Amino acid sequence: MKVNELAKRGGVTAETVRHYARERLLAPQRHPDNGYQLFSDTDLERLRFIQRARKLGFSVAEIRDILTHADQGDSPCPLVRDLLAIRLPQIRARIAELEALAERMEQAMESWQKMPDGSPDGHSVCRLIESFPDATPIKETP
Repeated sequence: MKVNELAKRGGVTAETVRHYARERLLAPQRHPDNGYQLFSDTDLERLRFIQRARKLGFSVAEIRDILTHADQGDSPCPLVRDLLAIRLPQIRARIAELEALAERMEQAMESWQKMPDGSPDGHSVCRLIESFPDATPIKETP
């Protein structure tokens, strides 16, 4: 099957299929006459696996590692467990950061309801933001 058919059957865009092929998650054959990428039912199963892994938060690089283990006949399950054991605390920390951000935003919205709008005057850009107290430094996210 061609890119568009695999995409349709897999419930993704053709660009997603092409991206996964470029990232070596899918390995299509090439049509000898026109060079089109040709995918098999095995590729469709692999695409569905990739989608499940993405829904669990695995990166493209991690999925490539998982698939490489499987392609070599090794069980990738220990790797999968290890990756999730590392990722889960990171996700919980990110959730806590987002909850704290939501709380700061709610506090700001509540206090800003009572404040007048102001025009930039060379010393101030937006008094609403400038009125917000400096607290702890914000960690930059990549």
